[in-house]
Amino acid sequence: MYAIVEIAGQQFKVSKDQKLFVHRLPQEEGADVTFDKVLLIGNGEQVNIGAPAISGAAVKAKILKHLKGDKVIVFKKKRRKGYRVKRGHRQLLSQIVVEEIIEKGYKSSEKKAAKPKAKAEAPAKKKAVEAETKADTVQKFAETAPAKEAKPAKKAKTAKKSQGDDLKKIEGIGPKIAEILKEAGIDTFAKLAKADPEKISEILIEKGGKRYAMHNPSTWPKQAELAAEGKWEELEKWQDQLKGGRE
Repeated sequence: MYAIVEIAGQQFKVSKDQKLFVHRLPQEEGADVTFDKVLLIGNGEQVNIGAPAISGAAVKAKILKHLKGDKVIVFKKKRRKGYRVKRGHRQLLSQIVVEEIIEKGYKSSEKKAAKPKAKAEAPAKKKAVEAETKADTVQKFAETAPAKEAKPAKKAKTAKKSQGDDLKKIEGIGPKIAEILKEAGIDTFAKLAKADPEKISEILIEKGGKRYAMHNPSTWPKQAELAAEGKWEELEKWQDQLKGGRE
């Protein structure tokens, strides 16, 4: 005889005296546990399938020990962003041994929580009187209050100016350089594609200082041209060969 049972959110095919590892159970080592979510029981050629669980069926087992699984390494990386995270994880497990498969006659000891009683509704007459009194008050106030002048309609908000393209997608351009280029009027890929590399260097030194003389913008116009044309795959392949935007 075998059974398919749900244990701690996982489904297992079990038989008597079988040992298996499951997610950590709250009971202590040596405790007896019973699982009543039995989805299928097979006994020779006879197969009993639940909908979804079989009523009265259960699997009794005993917890042998608690332990941790093998370490799993989780490594995350974002290209060209300097982002690297390495973490280790060991899953908490319990080893159990199946002692008995009960096909029918098992009764769960859990009691269903009683449903809270619905609150008594207010009498219909009281609601009707309150609604009528409120309507009379509103009507009297409307008759005595002076008519208010209609307020002029609010002007529609003007659409926000476009922020331009994200120049940081160009290899070698960081947030500060992108800000300097936008202040100089180079805020789109199309404008950057038409710019002269020597002129770009002059702008960086003039607005950012001599420390920006180390940057080499020789490939920036070509990268911007590919970005403006939407050739992102070709751009990424080329950027993988560049080192800080340099060939």
